Amino acid sequence: MTKVYKPISLDRIKTYPLKKRRSKVDVSKTGRPFEAGGDFKGFLETLPDILAAKDFKTVVSSIVKTYKKKGVVLLGMGAHPIKVGLSPLIIDLMERGIITAIAMNGACIIHDFELTFAGCTSEDVDREISTGSFGMAEETGRMLNRAISEGVAQGMGIGEVVGRMIQNSDFPHKDKSILASAVRLGIPATVHVAIGTDIIHMHPQADGSSIGEGSHRDFRLLCDIVSRLEGGVYINLGSAVVMPEVFLKAVTIVRNLGYRLKRFTTVNMDFIQHYRPLTNVLKRPVTGEGKGYALTGHHEIMFPLLAAAVKEGVKEFFR
Repeated sequence: MTKVYKPISLDRIKTYPLKKRRSKVDVSKTGRPFEAGGDFKGFLETLPDILAAKDFKTVVSSIVKTYKKKGVVLLGMGAHPIKVGLSPLIIDLMERGIITAIAMNGACIIHDFELTFAGCTSEDVDREISTGSFGMAEETGRMLNRAISEGVAQGMGIGEVVGRMIQNSDFPHKDKSILASAVRLGIPATVHVAIGTDIIHMHPQADGSSIGEGSHRDFRLLCDIVSRLEGGVYINLGSAVVMPEVFLKAVTIVRNLGYRLKRFTTVNMDFIQHYRPLTNVLKRPVTGEGKGYALTGHHEIMFPLLAAAVKEGVKEFFR
């Protein structure tokens, strides 16, 4: 026999008063229009206290609190932030003592060097790869590989090697170098290389043993930085694979050695939220007392907003 279906009656549905319901949004959290002519602090106060805007303000507050108590704010980054012009903003935060340590993937040293040496960087890969000339800029391969080989032989890691090379040079734009600024300011800067991923690895001067040794020294230095991260902030800016993996391993080593690392803040800033940052930066390391925040958007917009908001939060210390 065929079953017969008919619309169910809603006459006996149970309801309750709206005021008794727990709601996630109320009128006190809504934003308000920005008035032309206002200042940046006023703009921040107009933001809603909801979702990403709330997370943004919480991240700003975490960085400001860490700065005031002289804690660690570690910026881990890929190369894209350099390519979209953020070096001067990062250096400014370093000079102000807001960013206290830097960790980079291998591509960062290329763009940091080229920007300071030649005043330009970021080649047209689509055009150059068809001719076999992609990544073959002579000075980039020769000067960086030579610096790494010589500096590592003297006991340095890659971050310090490249920073000192640029700082001691007569490059016309060395004031735009994050690594040279780290050397000048006495801020640790580490570089974490995956062999074969960077253009300088294609050059005849590349020495795999020096690159590996220098990067491993920097990894161990990063572990020391992470061992001091309790109560601090780790920002992953534009690295979808290398830095999230390196950071997770550093966290593991620090905890394995008995350091306390439970209550700290992690932030992932990128225009797409990828698996590794979400898992290895925002979830696994901070399970328990910590907290992770995803701030999604283009680096050239989101990071200047974050930098300006943090500077507003700590400006009484700069007077």
